[in-house]
Amino acid sequence: MNALLKTSRLLSAAAGAAVLVLAAGCAPQSSSNASGSPSGASGSAATCAKGALPTLTSGKLTVGTDDPAYDPWFDNNKPSDGKGFESAVAYAVAKQLGYDTSKVTWTVAPFNSVVAPGQKKFDFDINEVSITDERRNAVDFSSGYYDVRQAVITLKDSKYAGATTVAGLKGAKIGAQVGTTGLTVVQKLVQPSTQPAVFDSTDEASAALKNHQVDAIVVDLPTAFYITSAQVTDAKIVGQFASGAATSDGKPEQFGLVLGKGSTLTSCVSQAVDALRADGTLDQLAKQYLPAADSAPVLK
Repeated sequence: MNALLKTSRLLSAAAGAAVLVLAAGCAPQSSSNASGSPSGASGSAATCAKGALPTLTSGKLTVGTDDPAYDPWFDNNKPSDGKGFESAVAYAVAKQLGYDTSKVTWTVAPFNSVVAPGQKKFDFDINEVSITDERRNAVDFSSGYYDVRQAVITLKDSKYAGATTVAGLKGAKIGAQVGTTGLTVVQKLVQPSTQPAVFDSTDEASAALKNHQVDAIVVDLPTAFYITSAQVTDAKIVGQFASGAATSDGKPEQFGLVLGKGSTLTSCVSQAVDALRADGTLDQLAKQYLPAADSAPVLK
């Protein structure tokens, strides 16, 4: 009788252990934490299998950017040609993830829709989008792929063309694109006496400067070099703001790839960016396509 009872108890314990193992194997894994950074096993080698990620279209990687796509980030508004810093970075990330050029497709994604909450029509977006805590509430970001500073442009004959300090811009009518960190710098750092002019695109801001509707505009430094060399040739870069001017913690402002909130790809994409930074690829591409950051004076 004791032997039978002992056998029965052993069989019951084994069955219970099997149920626990099965339950653990079926439990869902978290793909991201509240900050948008991957957590759990989402970044493991198994879930970042080369060329086999859970993308929008199986076997392909869909990359978003705005239209127009500006130089020097892209080449002649042709994101798919692999030229320009961000186009080259996108293809380098794709390669790290296991997708060759033929497996990458591009889709138009306006800037404001990229950083807004909601479902995305891309696997990741690359469009000079600065990583901020506020934006992290709506979307995920990869690791930063470029450290950037904001710069001020005026016409060469402007009375603000010789400004060397932030205070020297106080009386200027300044414009910037809506939703950008350039506008944040104007509002929070410069705090001009005249309400800043807000534009839907950088093209509109450049046209307003050219037509003397504003005294100055604020854009990221590489874009400032492009505008003054190709779009508004009678304009000049007055200077750039100090590193961290656009961030709440004073750390360098960085561009990051944008993904939908809670994307299962976030960790894998960040690993790809980290690898490109570690092996020198990002620095190499920046030197190839972008002007040196020290080629414009820093506003005091």
